[in-house]
Amino acid sequence: MKARDPIADLRRIAFLLERANEATYRVRAFRSAAKALSALPAAELTERASAGTLTELAGVGDVTARCVAESLAGEEPVYLRRLVATEGSDLDAEATALRTALRGDCHTHSDWSDGGSPIEEMALAAVELGHEYLVLTDHSPRLTVARGLTAARLRRQLDHVEQVNAALPEGFRILTGIEVDILADGSLDQDEELLARLDVVVGSVHSGLNDERAKMTRRMLAAIANPHLDILGHCTGRMVSSRPIGITGPGDRGHRARTRKESDFDADAVFAACAEHDVAVEINSRPERQDPPKRLIRRALEAGCRFAINTDAHAPGQLDWQRFGCERAALCGVPADRVVNTWSAEDLVDWTRKRS
Repeated sequence: MKARDPIADLRRIAFLLERANEATYRVRAFRSAAKALSALPAAELTERASAGTLTELAGVGDVTARCVAESLAGEEPVYLRRLVATEGSDLDAEATALRTALRGDCHTHSDWSDGGSPIEEMALAAVELGHEYLVLTDHSPRLTVARGLTAARLRRQLDHVEQVNAALPEGFRILTGIEVDILADGSLDQDEELLARLDVVVGSVHSGLNDERAKMTRRMLAAIANPHLDILGHCTGRMVSSRPIGITGPGDRGHRARTRKESDFDADAVFAACAEHDVAVEINSRPERQDPPKRLIRRALEAGCRFAINTDAHAPGQLDWQRFGCERAALCGVPADRVVNTWSAEDLVDWTRKRS
């Protein structure tokens, strides 16, 4: 039998584990092995697999070595076959139609902040999923736990994205962006000049989540009125699950995401302001967030808001989590024409430029 590509199989396994929200150490085992083995000449890889010496290499364990041997023998690795066979249930017709209409993802992270993979890997995973664009939104400086980008680092990232875009397949592009902290007074945590340069600005509250209702409302309203803010990210800040968060980058300390109640704010006032200022409300697809809850999605829809169905992905496999956001959006009756990432990259950027 013709040999398969063992490195591609290892990366595919890691992708599927990320998509299934499996524990970080499992994902890291396959990504580490893929990285270690990709540096070997093909002949040495085959020779080591035959001799059973792959595990002598740092980053390669018994399970990953077995997968490589099966790939080289022309067989789909058993580990990969089991993952594919146990994937989640299919989407219903409405959610499928909405997922098919999406052309990109407006909230993603790389290893420049607390993500687990380089920008290039995130982009290529998005290409494989059929996206036309990916908005890179690493954190802003105040979120030090997530290695937020200072103004200087963000400028370097913009130069790097330009270089990466030049090497990506035709028809796909990385859009520049940021997930900027909404500070206590409602201001945005980055230089105004830099925010004006970015294609998409997602603003989220990450601190003071237990602020009293009136204070939190004033804070959010001030941010929404800022002409640089395009998307209001995970607006309640809630965590509904204690499952592993699946981050595999420097922000991963082996902890588990804790449950956290919703922030208290005047939802009607906030969504009315989003509609007035044409700020999209994010439907965050992370399984442990499911933010906003369905009752608030419906209220935002009634208020006339636009939406962005985003993954908040911190690893390549998490880019396929949009299906979860689409399920919740479809249950609430959100039509595709109210979702900004059903637009082309050109139309999306035209919208953000006109807004600011």
